[in-house]
Amino acid sequence: IFVSLPFFFFGEQIEQAFSGDGIVSWLDEYGDVAWAAAVGLLIADLAIPVPTTAVMAALGIIYGPVLGGVIASLGSVISGLVGYGLCRKYGRPLARWLSGDKGLAEGEKIFSRIGGWIVALSRWLPVVSEVVACMAGLSKMPFRIFLPALTCGSIPLGFLFSTIGHLGEEKPALTLVLSALLPFILWMLMRSFIVER
Repeated sequence: IFVSLPFFFFGEQIEQAFSGDGIVSWLDEYGDVAWAAAVGLLIADLAIPVPTTAVMAALGIIYGPVLGGVIASLGSVISGLVGYGLCRKYGRPLARWLSGDKGLAEGEKIFSRIGGWIVALSRWLPVVSEVVACMAGLSKMPFRIFLPALTCGSIPLGFLFSTIGHLGEEKPALTLVLSALLPFILWMLMRSFIVER
């Protein structure tokens, strides 16, 4: 519900900003600090629905696959850390109010057993990645497990989409659309696999 609210109020502006090569043009306006604007967008995905893979592809178009990959990976890690930290420090009263002590205990149990896998794999899924980072914080997942799992999921993601962006530099609109759609396709495949099992 909360993720859809920005679309209700600002859907047209969000769609225009991130459609086609809009994100590349928007980042180009920041010149030498386009990297910081991109990292800011990746962090903003905690509150508003930002197509993070399109941002990562745009970094590949602007900075190339290596530097773009480093920035994209770093932005993904920072975003996960912010969500984890805020929810770990301030989110438990709200979580307890929403799900009760029993629900919170169940979340802690899940994250103590397979939390690392959940965090690493969730980086590849739209919307889910930031929700999982927040849930890991709420569940007080140990930081020594959370950070490596977050990093393992973020680095390949950042470099893959940065490379996709770089390789598609000649057709940025097509590249960014594909980059935004690929996580949804992966999720649908994974979801059908999970349902079948």
